[in-house]
Amino acid sequence: MPTIVEGILLCFATSVSVLGVLVNGFILCKTCIDYVRQKKCSKIRFILTGLAISRICVIGVLIVDGYLKLFSPHMAASDTHVICVAYLWVIINHISTWLATSLNLFYLLKIANFSHYLFLCLKRRINMIFILLLGCLFISWSISLQQIMKMFNDHMQRRNTSWKLHLLKSEFIINHIVLNLGIFFFFMMTIIISFLIIISIWRHSRQMKLNISGFNNINTEVYVKAIKVLISFIILFILHFMGVFLETLSFFKSGNKLLLALGLAIACIYPCCHSFILILANSQLNQASLRALNQLKCCGEGTEVKTTWQT
Repeated sequence: MPTIVEGILLCFATSVSVLGVLVNGFILCKTCIDYVRQKKCSKIRFILTGLAISRICVIGVLIVDGYLKLFSPHMAASDTHVICVAYLWVIINHISTWLATSLNLFYLLKIANFSHYLFLCLKRRINMIFILLLGCLFISWSISLQQIMKMFNDHMQRRNTSWKLHLLKSEFIINHIVLNLGIFFFFMMTIIISFLIIISIWRHSRQMKLNISGFNNINTEVYVKAIKVLISFIILFILHFMGVFLETLSFFKSGNKLLLALGLAIACIYPCCHSFILILANSQLNQASLRALNQLKCCGEGTEVKTTWQT
């Protein structure tokens, strides 16, 4: 049985995961409804749809794997479970990070204003950039999946040892870094994108001192909103990666369920909170969420009035 602290952390992780599924499910429904109505799928709509689906899958893998490690450690240590979770996690988590990086790059190319030839060339060839990012995704997949196959083959040669004993003797940190090389690459791209948008904000602020107008104020609001989304992504993603690392590390420290529950609680914050921030930053998603909340409020008030009348 989990302790009180472990139970609190587990309840927090479960609550955040349920909220994350609801938030990402709302984004998915909104983008699909817009596609049905308008019969076209823009780049931003495609990215948001894929991001919502991938994050729901990330939450599912985190929760299922976490619960098995907490309540059925023998099943979690089996070959089938370890290999399936490893493959699923690499594929889904890389897709989610790739889509988030693509969204951040979309913000940069749409709102930043640089006169450099290279930036203007990238802005005109935005489709080519996403194709290059897709190629980076496949490369990161190939590196990570090959590392998983290598780890599995090494384990198969030592059938008399468990995953815990085998991986404790192997270079665990190196394996973890190799599995996440693609994640590191996309994360560094987000850092660079944030730095470029901050430079663009600084240059825009200097121009505003010379010529203040309503249009410039609107641009400033767009810049600030974009940088808030980027900074929130960086902070939440660092927490997410730390949580996943703690959860993985707890697998090799027998009986340390507190570390596992803590890692699970931290890791589940990112796919929920960042999607919620995206809803607040996107005017269409924000308005749709307000309408949905108003409808729920009206339905609740109608049910309350009906119950009072029957009483």
